[in-house]
Amino acid sequence: MTSVAAQAQAPVYDCRADFADELAILARADERIMAVCNDSVGSSNLVKFREEFPTRLVNVGIAEQDLVGVSAGLANAGFIPFVSAAAPFLTGRALEQIKADVAYTYRHVVLCGQSPGVAYGELGPTHHGIEDLSWMRAIPGLEIIVPADPVQTRSAVRWAAASGRPTYIRVPRFKVPAVTPDDAPFEAGRAVRLAEGSDITLIAVGTMVSRALEAAVLLREDGISARVLNMTFVEPLDVAAVQAAARETGAIVTAEEGLLSGGLGSAVARVVAEHHPVPVHMMGVPAFAPTGSASFLLDHFGLTAEGLAGAARKALGRP
Repeated sequence: MTSVAAQAQAPVYDCRADFADELAILARADERIMAVCNDSVGSSNLVKFREEFPTRLVNVGIAEQDLVGVSAGLANAGFIPFVSAAAPFLTGRALEQIKADVAYTYRHVVLCGQSPGVAYGELGPTHHGIEDLSWMRAIPGLEIIVPADPVQTRSAVRWAAASGRPTYIRVPRFKVPAVTPDDAPFEAGRAVRLAEGSDITLIAVGTMVSRALEAAVLLREDGISARVLNMTFVEPLDVAAVQAAARETGAIVTAEEGLLSGGLGSAVARVVAEHHPVPVHMMGVPAFAPTGSASFLLDHFGLTAEGLAGAARKALGRP
């Protein structure tokens, strides 16, 4: 495991670029691939896609319910639509269509929530996408993927295109370092273990994964051995990995750039409560976030390496 200083100096990436690049690669090989957006061509990095495939990008304008309804119709006609829009608007304004037109009818629609969490920090609570995991988890039949870096973003796009299932992918705007090992699997319901540990397990998703790794380094300096799991699929959750973490390490900290109610932490806590009760400390956003930069907001809610390490010490009953 590298030092915190080394991780802080590592290159960081905007995963939206990898999302768009991988989608174009798939589109060149499969004429069924389409992009559907809500006046978000630029923010979704789909300008080049539109130039290369002008008839395979549908811009419905700022009309998210139409966005999802049109995409369900395209899927019904045999296309594979990738629906790209800002996460708060895609999941909030079109929740009924996601439920009825996509999940209930089990259409192969790939919902891509761009810039989730607090990525639109300065625009305030109307633009914070902190509720999406909670809302999407409440809908049966949706696969939910939260990539941690560029490699996983590309893998998520490929997996979703081939899966035949309704899927929600969180595409982060906040830049992140690469954390995925070359031999890491990308499978539904399978977490990626990034660090070994015996005292506590840090379970993180998306932008929090690299910070969980940094926290594990800080804990190791205090003599605390922390396992780190990247829970790429929030649905289906890797229940076996959570059970093993509870059984083998005895305490868990979850970390997500989203609302605490109903998200990753809630999913993990349910498994722990039902199968092997141990202390679980959930880190995330407890309520509407104030206005400020994404970095400021993550610091404000303790979603930092130091904050996660502190939560781990608290779960272990250590100062």
